[in-house]
Amino acid sequence: MRTSKERYPIPTLCGLKNIVDPTPDYQRPPVWTQKQKQLLIDTILRGYDIPKMYWQRLDDDSQHEFAVVDGQQRLRTLWEFCDGEFPLAKDADPVVDVNKAGKSYEIAGKHYNDLDFDLRRNFDIYVLDVVVVEDAVKTDEEDEVREMFLRLQNGTTLKAQEKRNAMSGQMRDFVKRIAEHPFFENCKFTNSRFTFDLVAAQMICLEIAGGPTSIRDGDLNRMYQENTRFDDNCKDAKKVIHVLDYLHRAFPEKTPELERYNAITLYCLGSTLIGRYVHEETEVKLSQWFIDFEKKRRDNDNLDEEERDPSLIEYKGLTSSSTDSRESIQGRLDYVERRFFSDFPDIEFKDETRAFSHEQRLAIFRRGKGVCQIKMHCGGEKLGWHEWHADHIVPHTKGGKTIVSNGQVACPKCNQAKGGG
Repeated sequence: MRTSKERYPIPTLCGLKNIVDPTPDYQRPPVWTQKQKQLLIDTILRGYDIPKMYWQRLDDDSQHEFAVVDGQQRLRTLWEFCDGEFPLAKDADPVVDVNKAGKSYEIAGKHYNDLDFDLRRNFDIYVLDVVVVEDAVKTDEEDEVREMFLRLQNGTTLKAQEKRNAMSGQMRDFVKRIAEHPFFENCKFTNSRFTFDLVAAQMICLEIAGGPTSIRDGDLNRMYQENTRFDDNCKDAKKVIHVLDYLHRAFPEKTPELERYNAITLYCLGSTLIGRYVHEETEVKLSQWFIDFEKKRRDNDNLDEEERDPSLIEYKGLTSSSTDSRESIQGRLDYVERRFFSDFPDIEFKDETRAFSHEQRLAIFRRGKGVCQIKMHCGGEKLGWHEWHADHIVPHTKGGKTIVSNGQVACPKCNQAKGGG
């Protein structure tokens, strides 16, 4: 990795706006308040020093020439102030120019274009140091730019998920992909400071563990570190997507009841339904049941103390503290499963045996005379023993049994086209 230091006056930095990416994927989104932005501009107007910025020079095939490693909040603030997007604080003290015999300039409530000419000139010639990074190593095991970002942020107010977002590895990439699932947009919580990434990571951690487990920051950090080569086509990865698709069908619109802890509980319930039950067409049942359940919980809080349901009081306790602990998640899931399956006792277990045995396959093949019975692509192709699939006529996911009478000969293309096996 090579570095060089450049010195840019503010107008030059603003002129580079179209070729500088302020938020590469490891960066947190803009989080500064207007008060913080006003303080930075006030600092510059008084001639005080501000920290240097770090940029990475990008490859030729990138749409930008640079990416900000450190200093994006400062850079955005300069762009926004020069574009007139916010004024200085209304209670800002005047600026005294020591080079003008102590002349004083009022700045309170002023935008960039409202500043006195001499003061605006001093602002424009203010120079910032920018360290440019080139030829940084990037492999599966090492990413020098991300490592630099984390070290530069050490001691700042970065949240744990923002730090994980800057890690390298395939687990981090998979979490980013899952965080874009449309289910999250229908939850009450927003994606402020990578909350979608946090919940996605927690769901993945639960799936890898096979059920309720601790999903605190330390647990997620270990998951990222131990799965830098995570296979996003593995069984667990596919199951996560399957469950989120199911939940999105259940909640296709914005649902204010979907708090963060509720999304985690429903993920666990959805994973159980998909893994062990005939869950097809249960999405509406789940959404209506959940919304009704949340209403009962709210109504219970409004009753006199002696009239309240003790079990709902206990459940509320599990949602108010240590919600990411294994004990809290297990307790919430146990309670929700009891109530859900009590209200819908007819939801069936799947046949635990999914694959046909050799003897069953032989019977199915002889009965079908080795001819594809689906005929979606092949029109009834004659198949050899090593060329066919044993397909469930009534799909296994819909409760179809793994028995000879529910099996049929299928060519690979037709079986794949049918899906839902």
